[in-house]
Amino acid sequence: MKLLTQINSPDDLKKLNIEQLQQVCCELREYIIDQLSHNPGHFASSLGTVELTVALHYIYNTPYDRLVWDVGHQAYSHKILTGRRDMFPSNRKLGGISGFPNPKESEYDTFVSGHASTSISAALGMAVAAHLNHEEDRHVVAIIGDGAMTGGLAYEGLNNACSQPNNLLIILNDNDMSIDHNVGGLREYLIKLTTSAKYNKIRYGIYQAFKQKKLIDEDKKNFIIRFNNSIKSLLTRQQNMFEGFNIRYFGPIDGHDLPELIRVLRNIKDMKGPKLLHIKTIKGKGYAPAEKSATIWHAPGLFDKETGERIIKRSKDQPQLYQDVFGHTLVELAEKNEKIVGVTPAMPTGCSMNYLMEKFPERTFDVGIAEEHAVTFSAGLAKEGFIPFCNIYSSFMQRAYDQVIHDVALQKLKVILCLDRAGLVGEDGPTHHGVFDLAYLRPIPNLTIAAPLNEHDLRNLMYTAVYGNEGPFVIRYPKGQGELKNWQNTMQIIPIGKGRKLRDGERIAVLSIGKIGNDAAKAIEKAAEIGIFAAHYDLLFLKPIDKELLTEIAQNYAYLITVENGVIAGGMGDAVTDFLTVHHYNDIRVRKLGIKDEFVTQGSIDELKHLCGIDEDSIFEAIMEANEVIKNTNKVNTIKKLSGH
Repeated sequence: MKLLTQINSPDDLKKLNIEQLQQVCCELREYIIDQLSHNPGHFASSLGTVELTVALHYIYNTPYDRLVWDVGHQAYSHKILTGRRDMFPSNRKLGGISGFPNPKESEYDTFVSGHASTSISAALGMAVAAHLNHEEDRHVVAIIGDGAMTGGLAYEGLNNACSQPNNLLIILNDNDMSIDHNVGGLREYLIKLTTSAKYNKIRYGIYQAFKQKKLIDEDKKNFIIRFNNSIKSLLTRQQNMFEGFNIRYFGPIDGHDLPELIRVLRNIKDMKGPKLLHIKTIKGKGYAPAEKSATIWHAPGLFDKETGERIIKRSKDQPQLYQDVFGHTLVELAEKNEKIVGVTPAMPTGCSMNYLMEKFPERTFDVGIAEEHAVTFSAGLAKEGFIPFCNIYSSFMQRAYDQVIHDVALQKLKVILCLDRAGLVGEDGPTHHGVFDLAYLRPIPNLTIAAPLNEHDLRNLMYTAVYGNEGPFVIRYPKGQGELKNWQNTMQIIPIGKGRKLRDGERIAVLSIGKIGNDAAKAIEKAAEIGIFAAHYDLLFLKPIDKELLTEIAQNYAYLITVENGVIAGGMGDAVTDFLTVHHYNDIRVRKLGIKDEFVTQGSIDELKHLCGIDEDSIFEAIMEANEVIKNTNKVNTIKKLSGH
């Protein structure tokens, strides 16, 4: 770590020679491996971009020059080299640095990037802004992985790049597949030719000469680019999709060959117009277990860095993870109904749809990072009589909002939308918390929206969505471990829109939806031990909401506490108060517990629930405060009676 400890900004990198830069790459890898072995994070992606990160900060004048990272899984080296090396042990922890680029954290982080496929559009905006501001010396680079290139937004950015004045460089970090065919020596020759500063100078000189002689004008410059691309296609006997967008293409080159990366970046740095550099990398580079199993080592959790053995804290007799209950239940349902299919946007392992993929590969569809397509594709399947379980993380479903409305709900198609990672998700922070779904889905007609209290509810809701409902059905459930050791039950249809009373009480009622109800139950039990008895109602369905149950509650309790692992604005609490207002229950006090009007930071789920006031202790305190309000109200009423008022 002799060199890495001396690098406090990219300026320090520029003082080193190539051999020293290569040593920095080795030290970066060792540091990331060491840190993530005991403080888990996104592992394999960052190991794969070490050389690229060093080369970019060596060549470009950051932060004046803009680096826009896509997703941010690959940006740990970037953070370490930009003044956050000593803070890196706090990565993803409460009060620490974010696991993703964040401009509030550092001027070197140009854009928040927790979701995929955004870099090209954002970087293009910055590049056009540089042109409008006459900052012709400012360079803008978008770094996007081949996985993120499956997202539609990436192609919207590509389509627009050639129609705006800009000098954007797009770096395609390809660690899984080759976009173009390899053609041996000719390919290497063309790479060296087209990335040669001398070649580009000659090419640009010819262009300028043609322009001065009025043989071409600015409106026809794309013709010259297309002519050049046609010559390349003729020589290589292949078509290039990027050059079809009038974006100059270079590569592919070895993304772990630091001297070559530096040479190519230096030669194309000042080239005019949009361009794309295609690099080939290995996910998990430098750590054998990660190179061998990149999917597992994307975010492996704790591990022994010497042996590569992952440290699994959850014992076999503990409850299943919610996603595993979903995955096993989906297989169980699919075995008995051949019309059931699974759809997921690039998360078969994360959402446990890999179980269905193993059993029924022909009925399981991984559509890539394309949430909009996943929803509309599911709608098409439903239109033809299939029953798609479309599983999308809650925060990613935000990207498919229009499709839920226009392609599913409007046509009342039988699509079962399963929102994994609903609520606070922990260390991934504000870009990944699934706290908005109840609020943004609640206004949409024709949707049934439910959240299970436990694993049995999840299974019953999945079964009900198939056999007890004819329209679109939304099931949201949280990240992590469930509640029940025996999660398997005989599935049954449950009444749509019906909640339930879990516990009787006096004057105070707690209303919850979803797994957070288990925290509420513990708080209610704690209050009962000191003689304060609050009732507990689990609504189970947000839409349709159980009006009969709410009427019973309104007629029997003076103080209501609503609890939800989601935003308060527009959520379950607002649905309850809307009902009370419409039905003129104006004397009932309501306290809403949930996520306030703010983005929640990263930290453990328990820490964040406490921070947001929805953990067991916070709910208990709310019950105590409610009890005090009722006591004080009774005192005031007694005084009024005694005084004759």
